[in-house]
Amino acid sequence: MFHRLAHWMYSLGMPFIPRLISHLARFLTGIEIHPGATIGTGVFIDHGMGVVVGETAIIGDYCLIYQGVTLGGTGKESGKRHPTLGENVVVGAGAKVLGNIQIGNNVRIGAGSVVLREVPSDCTVVGIPGRVIYRSGVRVDPLEHGSLPDSEAVVIRTLMDRIEALETQVHTLNDQLSGVPAQALTQPSLCFTSENNHLVSDSQESEVDCSGQTTCCSLKDKEILEFLDGSGIWHLDECSRFSKD
Repeated sequence: MFHRLAHWMYSLGMPFIPRLISHLARFLTGIEIHPGATIGTGVFIDHGMGVVVGETAIIGDYCLIYQGVTLGGTGKESGKRHPTLGENVVVGAGAKVLGNIQIGNNVRIGAGSVVLREVPSDCTVVGIPGRVIYRSGVRVDPLEHGSLPDSEAVVIRTLMDRIEALETQVHTLNDQLSGVPAQALTQPSLCFTSENNHLVSDSQESEVDCSGQTTCCSLKDKEILEFLDGSGIWHLDECSRFSKD
């Protein structure tokens, strides 16, 4: 109610009264909303203490915002410098959405996340900086923040699985080489295949089918590449281009 009145006066160009109303509302509610911010219908701020909404921020219809959320800018540039939230966006407690970025519809931002890049619709963002988590076919309940995935943990677990698989291959290779005479090591190189756990020579290497190992690695790489793509370090289109090469 305070903001609706302040925003109406701000749109009329009144210089002082809108700010006075917003300061009064902050004193009474703990929520600081600039009179210039645009808020849609059905927006709910739950336990709003510490919520800050910047001047050029736009909040779509039926958004849910928890305590400690900041919709702020990243610099002193003029014009549009605050985020735009689409419809049905859920912003978890303590999350920060900074800069003139677009947050799509039905986006879930995990508690404590810091979002600095635009987010497509129907995505979940977690972490610092915020990373887009692709939940194919899995619906995340907007109120169950404990079900949000930990992208760092998933990638670390994937890397540990890869390391463990490589160590197993090395141990197997060492066991097989322990019985090979020294002069044999100077002969044409040997190739170790994880699929059949045996050694083959160069002449036989072309006959080995490594499709099973490639498929396994590609499935694990997908989680890593999605993690890097969400953080802006790598892009999936670049990865697909290299994989085709």
